[in-house]
Amino acid sequence: MKIALYSSRPEYLSDERIIALIASLKSAGNEVLDASGKDILEDGTDMLLSIGGDGTFLSASALAVASSVPVAGVNLGRMGFLSENRPEELSQAIISSCYEIEERSLLHTKVFLDGSPVEVRPFALNEVAVHRSGAAMLGVDVNLDGTTLPTYWADGLVVSTSSGSTAYSLSVGGPIVLPYAKVLILSPIAPHNLNVRPLVLPDSSMISLSMRSRDDNITLTIDNTDITLSAGVKVEISLAQFSLKRVRLDGKNFIGALTEKLFWGEDVRNLK
Repeated sequence: MKIALYSSRPEYLSDERIIALIASLKSAGNEVLDASGKDILEDGTDMLLSIGGDGTFLSASALAVASSVPVAGVNLGRMGFLSENRPEELSQAIISSCYEIEERSLLHTKVFLDGSPVEVRPFALNEVAVHRSGAAMLGVDVNLDGTTLPTYWADGLVVSTSSGSTAYSLSVGGPIVLPYAKVLILSPIAPHNLNVRPLVLPDSSMISLSMRSRDDNITLTIDNTDITLSAGVKVEISLAQFSLKRVRLDGKNFIGALTEKLFWGEDVRNLK
């Protein structure tokens, strides 16, 4: 196999655990190369390893999607829902083919200003969010499949995939959703309405956002990328027509990750 490595921090590639991972893969006959900072993967690449946390995984995902290559997360000690694998367990799983390729949904984003398209990063694995860039509250008008929802008066609004339910959406009170559930999640950020709650939508939904603000600008976040735009923009969000291929090791599952990372169900009565 030809295996590419991606890291946002060069020092990670000098970590003794990563050096051991590379040596193990090479000793099994695999070609290993560094794709950090690249815009495209080399032809013939079979797998991309994202080395770092979930933020690095999101950046690596853009590279993997462009080349239709599966990506595996390598965790070096932080929480990591997407980057959940320790280096030592990943090397053995790859060598012995003890893994599966799962499909993760992506969001497709279009931005328009006065009817003209604005170029932005188009795809997101976790979420697309709009939020205020100044002190003024943001009014977000949402059109859902042709139906207009009541205006959200808040600091902003998050549109999340099921994969992103444990990311930004979770921190603003959204529900936890199994990553293979075919849904999207609409979660307000610090809403100024007592009767506003997150909304779970079918992933076939077409979502259009228009913003009102006394400030001139808003911030649009597409995964880990922030873009400052005029408050007069219109943002259209829908499910992408293709998905991200993610490597999941045998024996790994989402409930196990919840238990390990977020102490899901932590209770003295559950101790064995």
